[in-house]
Amino acid sequence: MTQFDFVIVGGGSAGSVLAARLSENPKVSVCLLEAGGAGKSIVVRAPTGAVAMLPGWGKINNWAYRTLGQTGFHGRRGYQPRGRCLGGSSAINAMLYVRGQQQDYDGWADLGNEGWDWQSVLPYFKRAESNQRGADAMHGEAGPLQVSDQSRPRGITSAFVEAAKELQIPEVSDFNRGDNHGVGLYQVTQFHSADKRGERCSAAAGYLHPVMGKRPNLTVITHAQVQRILFDGLRATGLSVRQGREMLHIEARQEVILSAGAFGSPQLLQLSGLGDPDDLALHGITIKRALPGVGRNLQDHLDFTLGYKAKGTETFGISLPGLRKVLGEANQWRKTGEGMIASPFAEGAAFVKSTPAEERADLQLHFVVGLVDDHARKLHLGHGYSCHVCVLRPKSRGDVFLQSADPEAAPGIDPKFLSDPDDLARTIKGARLTREIMMSAPLAPYRGREMFGLRDGMNDADWEQVIRARADTIYHPVGTCKMGHDDMAVVDPQLRVHGVQGLRVVDASVMPQLVSGNTNAPTIMIAEKAVDMIKADHPGLFGAETRSLEMSL
Repeated sequence: MTQFDFVIVGGGSAGSVLAARLSENPKVSVCLLEAGGAGKSIVVRAPTGAVAMLPGWGKINNWAYRTLGQTGFHGRRGYQPRGRCLGGSSAINAMLYVRGQQQDYDGWADLGNEGWDWQSVLPYFKRAESNQRGADAMHGEAGPLQVSDQSRPRGITSAFVEAAKELQIPEVSDFNRGDNHGVGLYQVTQFHSADKRGERCSAAAGYLHPVMGKRPNLTVITHAQVQRILFDGLRATGLSVRQGREMLHIEARQEVILSAGAFGSPQLLQLSGLGDPDDLALHGITIKRALPGVGRNLQDHLDFTLGYKAKGTETFGISLPGLRKVLGEANQWRKTGEGMIASPFAEGAAFVKSTPAEERADLQLHFVVGLVDDHARKLHLGHGYSCHVCVLRPKSRGDVFLQSADPEAAPGIDPKFLSDPDDLARTIKGARLTREIMMSAPLAPYRGREMFGLRDGMNDADWEQVIRARADTIYHPVGTCKMGHDDMAVVDPQLRVHGVQGLRVVDASVMPQLVSGNTNAPTIMIAEKAVDMIKADHPGLFGAETRSLEMSL
């Protein structure tokens, strides 16, 4: 079968949700196309398996992109890992469940995106999750995405929490109630049910894998590289796809939906003639519809890492005693789903203010029970720990663009990190504050040598030097197909591409502004909300299902 009602490009966090939800109606046929594999291997299921995928060696479930040389990094190129399998980046990330702040979504609505304010999106966050703590006004317990408390965080993580509290940062138990200011432990997208306890709950594992092969109306094609969107006039009618040596023509009776992420979705639009005419002309691509905002507005959280050698073997590291310990922990995880193998690495969380005058937290800290250097691509003997700091609402804006008309060439990625001086100033403040936490008394029993050239008495120029030399993404690119009504908007608030029919974008690229936290939970929410929008646009297919969730609660 090569004709379906809905054809979805990308089986990541958004695509998995869309495919599972739309195919709940047996009368609707759905095809999901994914460039990678099934996302079921042990390195995906075991949370600490991320260390095998994230660095990009062998590109295991990872596109492993590189940026252009960054002026803000003195010409150094950045690294951009992105998931390449069912589950997408939720299959290779640290599993952190973070929604952001209420003001983020109210800000989207203030830009003219009706229905995207906090109160309107909250029901979709709740619908998605099965929270281990149960349901309340802010959380759900019946959704496909299992959200868990960490089963056995390290003692050093508790010391990090105490260290932050000494600086008058309040301890909080839930970062997902609209105001995330404080310090505590992350909740994680991890199975808490008995049969898979301790395994990663990627979007595919939660939504898609349980129904694959069980619904005749759902077709999932892996290792499928989409070449271009096909049109009849200004209506999207299908996709040209390569699978191995075979070229496929997949037709969409109702809609083509792009869920290829902040890099893949704009690239596919541009390859298909939707974008800035001048940019596309450079590659001999005939313009189908002028949309100058495609690929613009790239936003990402720039990360700076402070690292320390550790006393003892409580943290992850490279040593013979550490290896023996991990082997024992692997056996425990296999039996109970608990222990070090279940760790997200980034166990401790803090959302803090760079100055007391800030109305809400503008910095995020990830406390990691391992010494992280260059995305785990540079390893150090012994044991250690790290703390990452990023500016939550950066002002720098970058671009995604074609480097070639070849659909299988990597897109050009230019985040323009630190192009706005405010981002550097806040990063310096954040790094100073983070070091104060890390050098405080509660962490002294664990602290060995300080790494990466940090020392006492550093002035702003010293901090600027180390930040420009070592900072890079913490994996939250968004915004390159932003929703809105202005000249640079790519989709409307229903996520339909402006000026064409039968084409929608549903992924992190539609965010007009970056949220104040990790982006996986918001991306899943966007897809849950998009399902209701799609149903509302096709009442003949979905009938009574078109009633929106926020109207029914």
